[in-house]
Amino acid sequence: MKKNVFIVILALMLHPLAVLGQQVAGDAIRLTLDQCIRIALNDNPTVKVDSLEIERVNYALKEVKGQLLPQVSASGQYTRNLALQTIYMDTGDGNSMGIKMGRDNTYSAGFSATLPLVVPQLWRSIKLNENQILQNIEAARANKLSLVNQVKNAYYTLLLADDSRRVIEQNHATAQEHANIYQKQFELGTASEYDVLRANVAVTNLEPSILEAENTVKLLKLQLKVLMGMDARLEIEPSQHLDDFKSLMYDNTLRTDTSLVRNTTLKTLDLQTDYLKKVVDVQKASWYPTLSASGNLMWNSMGNGSPFKNFMWNRSSSVGLTLAWPIFTGFQRKNKIKQAEIQASEMTWQRENAERSLHMQVQSQVDNIQKSIKQIESNTGGVAQAEKASQIMQQSFKIGAASFIQLRDTDDALMNARLSYYQAIYNYLVAESDLEFVLGNSPYAN
Repeated sequence: MKKNVFIVILALMLHPLAVLGQQVAGDAIRLTLDQCIRIALNDNPTVKVDSLEIERVNYALKEVKGQLLPQVSASGQYTRNLALQTIYMDTGDGNSMGIKMGRDNTYSAGFSATLPLVVPQLWRSIKLNENQILQNIEAARANKLSLVNQVKNAYYTLLLADDSRRVIEQNHATAQEHANIYQKQFELGTASEYDVLRANVAVTNLEPSILEAENTVKLLKLQLKVLMGMDARLEIEPSQHLDDFKSLMYDNTLRTDTSLVRNTTLKTLDLQTDYLKKVVDVQKASWYPTLSASGNLMWNSMGNGSPFKNFMWNRSSSVGLTLAWPIFTGFQRKNKIKQAEIQASEMTWQRENAERSLHMQVQSQVDNIQKSIKQIESNTGGVAQAEKASQIMQQSFKIGAASFIQLRDTDDALMNARLSYYQAIYNYLVAESDLEFVLGNSPYAN
């Protein structure tokens, strides 16, 4: 077992995003939220696919640009004439004379080259590919933003489940302590069997909640490992608690910029609109003439008899210009331009609708953040009051001034107050993470 722990630690230290000095508790690797995000951005398959897709589109752009370079090709041909062609000529006296043309073997070999000189449509097509690269880069950023949001929410949910489990375990330990006290009192004859049974029932009633919390924690850890692209067999533990994020809340709230300048949905729609405008330019460029240069260098040979001798090579060469100007194509170009213009107009309306919806989402998340802050302040006071009430009730119970039911009600009230406190912190963190995702200003996805 110790050997496995050593291997895990060594692997993390060699990992490009791991932090030196990893803390390991037992067989579990302790990870902060920052470490989880960095591991996910490095190992998640979606991020790797996005990187490969950007690389692919870059090669596609190079492919299109390659059409502007000279295209050179080599060719060779051999023909064996089984029967020579005969042509007939009139001799002037009403008769005709047949003459056989060609030789048994014909060879040709050479090079040809073409160079586009004026190609307006191709030039504008390059702009389309450049825009496509920008779209892929923005799509990769959108996936990173989504991944960061998912990792954050999964980590916060894990912290909530873990902290809730600890609260329930504390309540269970308190109930167990009370049950032990009653058991001793029963043995001394100062407590009834009913009191012992009632105390043990209180302990038993909490055990299903603990088991459910433990199963929830295991499931959330597995979900987090999937998002990070980690081996499911590795054991992980969060090294933070919800309380650790409380001190940063007010500073983050004051610094929140609700501008949608970096929103990935709007940026994608802007790029798509620009793409459609460039499509219009490409279609308009199809009206323009194209000019290309060409050249040929050939060697030809003809001979009779064996195909491996009697060669008579002659060289020929030529250069030229080709001008092409499409005049009428059945209104195809005009209709294509109209289609692209309509699509660009549709994208403008889609962007306007999306912006309205996003403003509503931002306002909703800001309201949730403010509401959560107020709940945290209220629950903080509630926990303090519940703890004080629990202490008073404990003393009262010890001197016989309070019943067991009153004591258990106070303990349950303290447990619920702590659970509500952690729930409020969790609500704030999730709302902040969702707001960061909508605004697109995560520092991990710049």
